[in-house]
Amino acid sequence: MSDLNQAYHYCRKLIEEHSKTFSRAFTLLPKQQKKAVWAIYAFCRRVDDIVDEGVEPKKELEVFADEFDAFMEGKLALNDPCWLALNDVFRNFSIDSEPYYAMIEGQRMDLYPHIIRTKDDLLHYCYHVASTVGLMLLPVIAPRQITSLKQGAIELGYAMQLTNILRDIGEDMEIDRIYLPQELMEKYGYTFMDLKEKKVNKPFIHMWEELASEAEIYYDRAMDTLKAYPLYSRTPVGGAAKMYRAILPKVRKNGYQVFNHRHFVTDQEKQQIISKMQ
Repeated sequence: MSDLNQAYHYCRKLIEEHSKTFSRAFTLLPKQQKKAVWAIYAFCRRVDDIVDEGVEPKKELEVFADEFDAFMEGKLALNDPCWLALNDVFRNFSIDSEPYYAMIEGQRMDLYPHIIRTKDDLLHYCYHVASTVGLMLLPVIAPRQITSLKQGAIELGYAMQLTNILRDIGEDMEIDRIYLPQELMEKYGYTFMDLKEKKVNKPFIHMWEELASEAEIYYDRAMDTLKAYPLYSRTPVGGAAKMYRAILPKVRKNGYQVFNHRHFVTDQEKQQIISKMQ
């Protein structure tokens, strides 16, 4: 196996281990596009892991940012499988570096947290950590439709990240991350003490549902653009969106118990979603 093939194999293992949703959805792509998705995911996974699991995450993130600068200048030694595979992607596709830099900036937001005051503040964060992924993928999965699909990709990122936030409220709170907009908590009379005490009451449900409704609007808008994708990309993109969206009714069905229970879509349910789209 060549060094490049080994690098892609490394990236494939990362996506299979850490994101069964994306792995399942994007396995339907043609080989070259599928491999590119693996490499792009590995980049995102690497920077995300630095923030969530790094020993000195602030220092490690700046080292990573410097490495990406060197990578973009063609000065980075490609002896890491992540960079080797990503370099091949940049050679084979017309890649815009902006969303990669924006993703790194999004991870800085988690390392230097500030109160999310408004829903616009929340969407600003969602853009950097999630919409950027869609923008990274567009040159690979829809190279001739980038301009027309850009807004839909951004809005799908909003929808998916809002879903993550609504699912992970309890887990995030345990590591002192609160993504619920302060103005929304005030609107419904849900306090930080309520959050700390893990209260699932009417104010919480109303607040949760307002954000969930916004997520569902963004899902609808993104799905409206699906027919503009090349045929080979429609099922992967639509499948990933539907798999994420399916988390929301699971939370509702379980009485909004996001503090002590992690909601997920089963492998069987994911397969059913994909099968219905084919």
